[in-house]
Amino acid sequence: MRQIIEVLRLKYESGLSHERIARACGISKGVVGKYVSLAKVQGVTWPLPEGTDESRLEALLFPATTPPTRFAEPDYFQVHQELKAKGVTLQLLWAEYVERHGDKAYRYSQFCHHYRGWRERQRRSMRQVHRAGEKIFIDYCGPTVPVVDRATGEIRKAQVFVAVLGASSYTFSEATWSQRLPDWIASHQRMFAFFGGVPELLVPDNLKAAVTKADRYTPSINETYADLAAHYRTAVLPARPYKPKDKAKAEAAVLLVERWILARLRHQTFFTLAELNKAIADLLPPLNQRPFQGRSESRRSLFEGLDRPALRPLPATPYVYAEWRKARPGIDYHIDVEKRLYSVPHALVGLVLDVRVTHNAVEVMHKGQRVALHPPPRQGPLRHPDRAHAQVASGP
Repeated sequence: MRQIIEVLRLKYESGLSHERIARACGISKGVVGKYVSLAKVQGVTWPLPEGTDESRLEALLFPATTPPTRFAEPDYFQVHQELKAKGVTLQLLWAEYVERHGDKAYRYSQFCHHYRGWRERQRRSMRQVHRAGEKIFIDYCGPTVPVVDRATGEIRKAQVFVAVLGASSYTFSEATWSQRLPDWIASHQRMFAFFGGVPELLVPDNLKAAVTKADRYTPSINETYADLAAHYRTAVLPARPYKPKDKAKAEAAVLLVERWILARLRHQTFFTLAELNKAIADLLPPLNQRPFQGRSESRRSLFEGLDRPALRPLPATPYVYAEWRKARPGIDYHIDVEKRLYSVPHALVGLVLDVRVTHNAVEVMHKGQRVALHPPPRQGPLRHPDRAHAQVASGP
């Protein structure tokens, strides 16, 4: 634009010929003539109107025009959502689009090209295609919530558990006293009840309750967590360390809970964990029913249409919390589990055995087979999760 301004100035203010203007500006005479003719056609005079800068001059000389198109534009957001359903492909969606619009429809290659261009312009977290009922992403919020003991005034910090379904972004949250294994497992049980079903995969971060050894390729899953996954007929696929894209859904959900729920509760004082969970449960429905920005769909409506029909049913019996140990019988064919002795068959002396400890029994396993079963002592070795937890809001 600066060059055009200089051409117009030399033409009308200095009165130079096109040849001299071309030599002064380092362009050809043909370009000079083109600029002068363009200014005449668009009604641009010299001196330029007051306040005309380069961007304004560009708008005057090259007014934006939207070329008419005979093609009907697809609803790319709807295409993106439809692709999350099992068995749905771009080929199928294009065929349905052609049925609706006939001669005004794009050809398949252009349909795919425009959809991929739209997808690249969206937020990074939207670029992944999450299949309906496939994954639940799980994490904890960074901020904690203070809970005051009414009798002593002591303040305890409650952790905030967050889970989100991949396809619909339908979100669950609750508070627990810790991120330790008993609370972690109990939160999962309430999460499954809230969603009313089980996904194919659980995608947690690499916290100790979920992963005993973080590894990019072969992480070691906590045995109790693996036991829970087996009971619910799902699998655990931890996010890879230092791969934030693996847990983009979880990070977005955590940020949403922090802004939509925790920020609204910041001025309230809670005296029990049950009070805090009641407040969180009251704010979950508005969060999930709130439409996405610029759309009529909400997390709840997408959940009803995508994730809920694809989730696997809950098991008929509830999961019994268990912790696992390793033990080697001594020459007296007894194993030591937290300073208590339990007998096993004498043929297993010297072998490493798996011990499953629940509130109801101490179960000794060898190669997946139970070899001994003992009743628990009156005060067993199992760590009991804190029972001070409110009934969370039930799922839809």
